[in-house]
Amino acid sequence: MIELYYWPTSNGHKITVALEEMTLPHEIRAVNIGKGDQFKPGFLAISPNNRMPAIVDRDPEGGGAPVSIFESGAILVYLAEKTGMFLPKDIRGRADVLQWLFWQVGGLGPMAGQKNHFLTSAPEPIPYAIERYTKETDRLLGVLDRRLAGRDFICGDYSIADMAVYPWAFSSQRHAPGILDAFPHVKRWAAAIGARPAVIAAYAKAAPLTALPVDEAERKRNLFGQTAANTAARAAV
Repeated sequence: MIELYYWPTSNGHKITVALEEMTLPHEIRAVNIGKGDQFKPGFLAISPNNRMPAIVDRDPEGGGAPVSIFESGAILVYLAEKTGMFLPKDIRGRADVLQWLFWQVGGLGPMAGQKNHFLTSAPEPIPYAIERYTKETDRLLGVLDRRLAGRDFICGDYSIADMAVYPWAFSSQRHAPGILDAFPHVKRWAAAIGARPAVIAAYAKAAPLTALPVDEAERKRNLFGQTAANTAARAAV
């Protein structure tokens, strides 16, 4: 059984999609990041960076003690290796999937996340930041669009690279409707992935959590302005 520590963000969706695609039994443990659940000692023991998602595999390969993992990219690789699915075993195919997985982790995710922050959560508009991250997100979507020309999926066959990238492409479209119109190959690919039964099931699991009331001031206190000192103080409570 996999315990998934989750909140319905783009990084969280990566893992629910993977678990559904791999048909792995799992239980969701909600980590309400807007209310500060990520600072609780029990969660920090699993995810010391006080970020979700994280997992605990109670039935790891070979038995023994449970395996806990934080960072969505590391979780995807672990689950793919555990199941033997969605990550090629040959050296070239594996390298191809991993480089695009890390492209998302190090590029599209951070840049799109900053764009969304400055568009929707900054206390006041900062034109330079909005322009900087909008242009970089568009550049990265252009990279993805060129990659998908003539391919159904990022690495030919559906893989954990697609599972990692899709939630961020979906999020970009949600925050800026019509943005994918400029990237026809990404738009076609995103529509195909969004229609997969496992993806539909994964996103459905978010509905009860996204329906919860949100105190916007509390959410911003818990998500933004963290420092080494105040994070350590909160974790000690």
